[in-house]
Amino acid sequence: MRGTYLAEFQELVLLSIVVLNEQAYGVSIQDEINSKTGRSISRGALHSALSRLEEKGFIRSQFGEATAERGGRRKKFYQLTQHGQKALDETKAIRESYYSAIQLKAQNS
Repeated sequence: MRGTYLAEFQELVLLSIVVLNEQAYGVSIQDEINSKTGRSISRGALHSALSRLEEKGFIRSQFGEATAERGGRRKKFYQLTQHGQKALDETKAIRESYYSAIQLKAQNS
């Protein structure tokens, strides 16, 4: 898994981006994580994670159009890259391997 290690919070951010698809921007990602986990996360923690994920090549970002409701500011939208999908796939495989081992151990006990 070299080069694709994900911390738990980074995994949640990537999964939220996938679920939100074209609507993945800061506030929507924050809301998605909160609704699925009950965890309230700070904007700073989220933006740090997004920056690290983008540096690793797991996501890419682009700005949307400026809107009047945001005072002329643009939303920054995020999208999963192939490298990010590979990281999620590898993380899922490792988790499934552990859960399978736990189930097998329980059956043999």
